[in-house]
Amino acid sequence: MKFIVTGTDTEIGKTVFAAGLAGALGATYWKPIQAGLEDGADADTVATLAPGTRIHPSAWRLTTPCSPHSAAELDGVTIDPAALTPPAVAGPLVIEGAGGVLVPVTRRHLFADLFAAWQLPVILVARTGLGTINHSLLSIEALRARHVPIHGIAFVGDAVEDSEATIADIAQVERLGRLPRLAPLTPAILAHAFAAAFPGLTA
Repeated sequence: MKFIVTGTDTEIGKTVFAAGLAGALGATYWKPIQAGLEDGADADTVATLAPGTRIHPSAWRLTTPCSPHSAAELDGVTIDPAALTPPAVAGPLVIEGAGGVLVPVTRRHLFADLFAAWQLPVILVARTGLGTINHSLLSIEALRARHVPIHGIAFVGDAVEDSEATIADIAQVERLGRLPRLAPLTPAILAHAFAAAFPGLTA
């Protein structure tokens, strides 16, 4: 079982969702490109929230927390999209993108283009707040325009039934569930909440 986890935007809870998914599946986690290291890498967050998760090293680790294409230029390195291939690991794999679907990997290549090349099922993570219908439908259209398989949409935040149902109905995607904002956020609390919210995404 292999999944790509991407989002409709940045800072929406995608890494927490990816940690919950990796823990639930007993998966290896891979963040192909990490941009921004000062506050810790997303892989560190996953390792903390899902203890025992195998972490596959990022292909590029960039200093500045911004779009990978810009972070790479600031670091004086060149990202080669052709070199980004999902690792051959035993068992499940969770791949986390950076920010949203159309975030640039280079000035000519977007994350959605990588997803199209990989042809692995994508889980789109969306917030439940104002604007999510537009952001979610645009993200789904961008994926479908590239013939990327979509496994479903997962929401993060307080329940907003109409928005969640509207997105799933208009886009004709499976509504996988909703993870509430968790405080405190601990491995045990995340594991329990994830299993309750996404019973179809457990090993």
